[in-house]
Amino acid sequence: MDMKDLIEPKKSWKIPQTHFINAINDEWYRKLVEIENLISKYTNLFYIEKNIKTMHLPITTGSISSPMGLGSDSIPVKIQLGGRDTYLADSMQFALEYGCRFFENGVWYIMPSFRGESEDKRHLSQFYHSEAEICGKLEDVMQLVEEYLKYLSKNILKEYEKEIIDIAGTSEHIHKFINLKEIPKVTFEEAIDILKNDEKYFEYNKLGFRNITKKGEEALIDYFNGCVWITNFDIKAVPFYQSTNTDKRYANNADLLIGIGETVGAGERYRTGKEVREALKLHQVSEDEYKWYIEMKDKYPMKTSGFGMGIERFILWLTKKDDIRDCQILPRFLGKDIIP
Repeated sequence: MDMKDLIEPKKSWKIPQTHFINAINDEWYRKLVEIENLISKYTNLFYIEKNIKTMHLPITTGSISSPMGLGSDSIPVKIQLGGRDTYLADSMQFALEYGCRFFENGVWYIMPSFRGESEDKRHLSQFYHSEAEICGKLEDVMQLVEEYLKYLSKNILKEYEKEIIDIAGTSEHIHKFINLKEIPKVTFEEAIDILKNDEKYFEYNKLGFRNITKKGEEALIDYFNGCVWITNFDIKAVPFYQSTNTDKRYANNADLLIGIGETVGAGERYRTGKEVREALKLHQVSEDEYKWYIEMKDKYPMKTSGFGMGIERFILWLTKKDDIRDCQILPRFLGKDIIP
């Protein structure tokens, strides 16, 4: 296909006052809403087949999953509602863990999540989050993620392959992913060795933990020819609720790098309240807003693991685009009044 004929976003979100009208007859946005609908449709069908159930949950919370402490990767969004301080949820993870006490086969949800950073090509302050929590360990939820993404990919192609090609110029990357026997996996330490500990690929925090940079994610995606799981980050580099391995140096977590970078984050949780108390102390987070979470694990200990996928990042991979701001039919930008 001639790349000049591809359907491309026209960046109408740059003029919010007129975007909502201009988007109605725009080819990109008409395709975008169809893809969003297919993701919702096949997410629901996937979990029905797995007998994993959904719950109706509030978007406000007193217990954010990225508090201001070690391992937090976003700024919480605090609001006043009825004269009381509360937060807009950055994840439904805690509520889904609660849900596993009702549905032991697991719980899923798709909802908007809110984070207090300004938007750029890779980040949104409001994005759609596909999340699930199941009884089991990290390996179990990683397997669920692989099955879920392949299920979405197969069925979206079945219904919408021609349109995907009109946007992306190809569907080969999706077929290639579907045909993978399994997604490659490397530990964080192995990733450092692969990238020769190059400082442009890693950030070193003075408190003794490391993170992969955007360039590092891109280099690993290239090295593994499209996608890779990175597992077992430094324990202080992840939020307090991610459980640790036996030597307490590394977390039982995994990030799936695909498309523009991390698209899925997965992790194994602590089973008991005692373990959570120790983790909160290590991460320098107050117990005050997490007393209920500790009590739940004291009274109903359970080993669960879960994941969250940024739907707009998944759409970027499907469509081979690189600006996440193109993936909202109604944009929301921090500190700006946008209609409708």
